[in-house]
Amino acid sequence: MDAYIYDSVRTPRGIGKKTGSLAQVSPVQLATQLLTALKKRNDLNTQLVEDVVLGCVTQAGEQGGNVAKVAAQMADYGDHLAAVSLNRYCASGLEAVNQAAARVRSGWSDLIIAGGVESMSRVPMGIDGSAWVMEPDAAFGKFVPQGISADLIATKYGYSRNDLDQFALSSQQRATAAREAGLFNNSLIPVIDVNGMPHLSEDEYIRPNTTLEALGALPPAFAKMGHMLFDQTALDTYPEIEAIDHVHHAGNSSGIVDGAAMMLIGNKEVGEKLGLKPRARIKMGSIIGSEPLIMLEGPTPATKKALNKAGMQASDIDLWEINEAFAVVPMRLMENLKVDHSIVNVNGGAIAMGHPLGATGCMILGTALDELERRDQNTALASLCVGGGMGIATIIERI
Repeated sequence: MDAYIYDSVRTPRGIGKKTGSLAQVSPVQLATQLLTALKKRNDLNTQLVEDVVLGCVTQAGEQGGNVAKVAAQMADYGDHLAAVSLNRYCASGLEAVNQAAARVRSGWSDLIIAGGVESMSRVPMGIDGSAWVMEPDAAFGKFVPQGISADLIATKYGYSRNDLDQFALSSQQRATAAREAGLFNNSLIPVIDVNGMPHLSEDEYIRPNTTLEALGALPPAFAKMGHMLFDQTALDTYPEIEAIDHVHHAGNSSGIVDGAAMMLIGNKEVGEKLGLKPRARIKMGSIIGSEPLIMLEGPTPATKKALNKAGMQASDIDLWEINEAFAVVPMRLMENLKVDHSIVNVNGGAIAMGHPLGATGCMILGTALDELERRDQNTALASLCVGGGMGIATIIERI
C-alpha cells in the first residue's frame, strides 16, 4: 500500500528572538493555524483524520506536555483525534512524516497529519536540559557541541572558510530570489492574530544584502568553547588532526527561528473518499546512527540506505534538500555522492531562512515537492544531520 502526500503547508519562518514577528505567537497557535489551513484548503472531513504527529525538539514550557495534542484540540477537528509529539532532534519534522507514511503503508492508519513546530523565541534551545551533559558515562570523550563537530568535519576534509562562505552566500541569494518570485507561496500560510491581521506573511530571516566580504568579517562562533575544552575532546578521538580550524560562524550556520510545517498523508482509498488528488508518493525513508562525536556526517549513509532500499541511485534524484545546519553538511554530501550544487537547495536553505528545529524536516520536504511541480520533475530527496550522531532521509516521487 502506498502513502501519498495530499497537501503540504508551512508558516513563514520568523526571527527567533523576542523582537521577531512570531515571538508573540505560541507554538500551539502556530500548529493550530496550520491545522485550520489544511482543513479549509482541502474542505477536509476531519472525522477521517486519525492522528497528528508533530516533531518538537525542546519539549518544555509551552512546548511541553504534548503540544501536538493541545493543537489538535484547539483546531476543532473533533475529540476523536489523537496526537503525539516526538523528538529526534533536528530530524523530528521528517521523522514525523516517515512514521506517518510507515503507518499508512502498513495499513495501521488511513489518514494522518504529520510535521513539526518549534518556537525558538519563546522556548529557547537547551532549556529542557540534556542527557548528554548530565550523564558523565555517556558524555565523557563522546560529546562536543554541534558547532565543534561542524568545524571538525571541515578541518578533517579540507573545507576552507571561503568554501563555506561561498556556499552560504549562494543560500542567501537563492532564498532571496525565491521569495521575490513567490516560489514559496503555494505552501506558505500567513500567521494571523485574533483579529485576522497578519503577524508574518513571508520568511523574515533572509538577508538579501549579504556579501562575501560581510561574511568574511564575522568571527568564528565556536572557537572560544573549543579552546576551553571541546577541541581537545575531538582531537583525542581524531588524533590525525593537529588542530581544529574554526571556520563556522553566524553567517554560514543555520539561523534560530520560529515556525511550523505539516503534511496531509494518507492512502489511495481515503483520498478518493475525500475527493483529493495525491501530489506525491512517499517512496522510502531511512534513519541511521553514526559516530556521535563527529555527529553531522549522517546524511550520506542515511541517503545511501534510502536509495538502496528504493532500488535507486543518486543520479535518479532530480532535486535535493539537505538541511543547512552548517554549511559543511550539504557540502560534504554533495562531495560524497557526486551531486551537483545546481540541484541542491535550489531555493536556499536554513543558512538563509533559519532552522526551526522540530519543523525543518517537514518544511524542506514540502519545498522540494513544490519545486518538483514547478519544474515538472519527478523525484526528490530530503535529508538532515541529527544531534548525537544520526542521519535521516526521505524520497518522494511526484504523481
